[in-house]
Amino acid sequence: MNGVVAHAAGVNDYPTTARADYVFGCMKANGETQRSLDQCSCSVDVVASLLPYDRYVTAETVLSMAQVQGNLGGQFRSSEQATSAVSDLRRAQAEAEVRCF
Repeated sequence: MNGVVAHAAGVNDYPTTARADYVFGCMKANGETQRSLDQCSCSVDVVASLLPYDRYVTAETVLSMAQVQGNLGGQFRSSEQATSAVSDLRRAQAEAEVRCF
């Protein structure tokens, strides 16, 4: 792998399906227009530039599991590691909001 490709792979570690899923969800929340497609595509790029993919997966898992009723969901809602991962995601999304919307 040459230096340019290696660098690009390090910066772009979000799989295409994860990026597409983010954009689809973002467009559902912001209207399904060409403008929202552009803004949401920008947003996922900003998030990906600020948050490593493994941290993104952790935050998304926490957000999903925190909705589960009972002890299992409670563990995700109260864990310091879980709270930290979600906070990192929220900060990245706030920066994306400023840059893209």
